[in-house]
Amino acid sequence: MAENTATESPTTPSELEQYDFPIPKHLIAQDPLPNRVDARLMVIRRDAGTIEHHHVRDLPDILDPKDCLVLNDTRVVPAKLTGYRQQTNGRWQGLFLEADENGVWKLMCKTRGKMEPGETVVLFDRDGQETCSLLMVTRLEDGQWAAIPQLQTLDEDSELRQLNPEGRPHWSQLLQRVGRIPLPHYIRNGNMVDTDLKNYQTVFAKQPGAVAAPTAGLHFTQDLLLRLKNRGVGIGRITLHVGAGTFKPVQVDKLSEHQMHSEWCSVEEKVVDLIKKTKANGGRAVMVGTTCMRSIEAASRSGELGTWRGHTDLFIRPGFQFYTADALMTNFHLPRTTLIVLVRTFGGDELLKRAYQEAIEREYRFFSYGDSMIIL
Repeated sequence: MAENTATESPTTPSELEQYDFPIPKHLIAQDPLPNRVDARLMVIRRDAGTIEHHHVRDLPDILDPKDCLVLNDTRVVPAKLTGYRQQTNGRWQGLFLEADENGVWKLMCKTRGKMEPGETVVLFDRDGQETCSLLMVTRLEDGQWAAIPQLQTLDEDSELRQLNPEGRPHWSQLLQRVGRIPLPHYIRNGNMVDTDLKNYQTVFAKQPGAVAAPTAGLHFTQDLLLRLKNRGVGIGRITLHVGAGTFKPVQVDKLSEHQMHSEWCSVEEKVVDLIKKTKANGGRAVMVGTTCMRSIEAASRSGELGTWRGHTDLFIRPGFQFYTADALMTNFHLPRTTLIVLVRTFGGDELLKRAYQEAIEREYRFFSYGDSMIIL
């Protein structure tokens, strides 16, 4: 895809504008279907340039027994926090991002006025009760803060006290008490309901650390996974903790100027061996979600897949060389995001634009709780 030049006509869309498209509001899913596998599954075949319409429950018949699926086993944590600033009584909202080995939290914060290091934020639990507090230590880049949880309001809470003799429970245990699921804004304006605690989590979620779900994985049930295994399809797992930047719109005209957010991922030897064996036997490595795609391709930058553990800021855009992924199962994404750029780069620009238009015409359900596609 050519970049803009000084001689370009004013009517020629910029790189970013080419990834913009209208989506009727009623197609944005607000809740998942009662049965996850009943979601529709658009099957896109790149070699033939064809588009077919199935359901997720048909996946065992669509895949070949030689294929393998790669799943992201990250677990969404209730990272959305609410409370008030003790010094001013002003309202405060935050998003937990991560904690280091010393128990220091990294947060995104939203409040009126300028917050200063040394302030205390009192947190509410999901019932609106004061539960604990955060000592705001240091202002970081991009509006983020380093903070230390304080448990002086939990002196009688033996459940949490038993987790750590020093009175500082593991961050994931504390978030279970004070946090809410940080839904994207397009689902009920980000307002969680109790069913989201289960619905916005894959059935194979294991490693806590994500602030958003790997949404392609939401379509799987234990029964579907069993049917795939019985079919002969291999199943491997990576971990990528989805960060707050995953749905962030691209705000520059040239994709090469976009600063990609960084996320922690782990690709272990077991999944590497599975993928290599699958491909050696003529099967396809099918990535379930863009997170798996980024993790596996980040682990393949040498030209060959290997183990990987650390942060990646890999931005898959036109011109990218894919080394390992053969197919991609993914939901329908927001315009002007790195996710839609990745999908169209992998699937082919014109074919995927046609697929999205057909999805709108056939009223597929969009985004996190919506329908899915598989690009073969």
